[in-house]
Amino acid sequence: MGDKQPEFITVGSGADARRIATLVEIAPGAPVDRPGVMWLSGLKSEMTSTKASALAQWAREKAVPCVRFDYSGHGQSEGAFENGTVSAWIEETRAVFERLSKGPMVLVGSSMGGYMALLLLRNLMDQTPAVAERIKALVLIAPAWDMTNLMWENFSPQARRDIEEKGVYYRPSAYGDGPYPITKAFLDDGRQHLIGSAAFDPGRPVHIIHGLLDPDVPWEHTLDLVAHLSGDWTRVAAVPDGEHRLSRPEDIQLMLEIVGQYVGV
Repeated sequence: MGDKQPEFITVGSGADARRIATLVEIAPGAPVDRPGVMWLSGLKSEMTSTKASALAQWAREKAVPCVRFDYSGHGQSEGAFENGTVSAWIEETRAVFERLSKGPMVLVGSSMGGYMALLLLRNLMDQTPAVAERIKALVLIAPAWDMTNLMWENFSPQARRDIEEKGVYYRPSAYGDGPYPITKAFLDDGRQHLIGSAAFDPGRPVHIIHGLLDPDVPWEHTLDLVAHLSGDWTRVAAVPDGEHRLSRPEDIQLMLEIVGQYVGV
C-alpha cells in the first residue's frame, strides 16, 4: 500500500497563511492507549522520503497511528523554501500536532526534524503542559539542534561574507537537491529558538541515533546535546559506519526497533 493523497490544513492568517500538506493514517483496530507516531522531516526533505515512508509502512503493519507533513517551502506544501524560518516551521509543527494527532504520541525527527521535535516539546511544556503530556518519547536521528548556530559556526569566511553583504548564501548539497539558499533572515530568526540557551529537562525518554561518519551534523553535536539535557532521560545509539541520512535498510531497521520500544509493539 503506497502513500495516499495528502490533505491540507491552513496555518497562519492573512499574508502569512500557508497550506500545509499532511498525511494522517489512523490504523483500524489499534488499542486506544497505544501511542501513535509523528514524523518530522529534515531540511529540504519531505514526508514521502525513504525513512518517513518506511515508518508509515511499519505503522500500518503494526496498527499504529501515523502523522506526517511537509513544512512550508517543502514537498507538497505551499511557500518558497527561501522564505522559511524556524518560527514558521515550528508553528506548522505545533499546528499539525495539536490538530491532527490524538492521544499519546512518539515524535520521530530526522536532522532538522529532531530540532523541531525538541522545540515542540519545550514550547508545549512551557505553554500548555497538559498537551505536552501526550508526548511520550522522542526518537531523534542525527538531530540538528540549534541548527542556525550550527550552520553559522561551520560556514566558511566567504559564506559569512555572502550572508552579511548579500543577505543569502547558496549552500552546496551533497544530495543532489541543492544548493540551499540560506538567508540572513533565516539565521537571525533562529536565534529566538535556541535549545542551548537555557537548561532543559525533557521529562521523558529521548533516544538519539547518530552515524559516526556524519559530515553534516557532527557526532560531537549529539554529545553536546546529551550533556545539555538534564534528568538522565537521554540514550544514544551510535552507528559506526553511518553517515547523515541513515537511510540504509539496516539504519531503518534500527530506527523502527527503537520506535517500537516506545510505542509498545
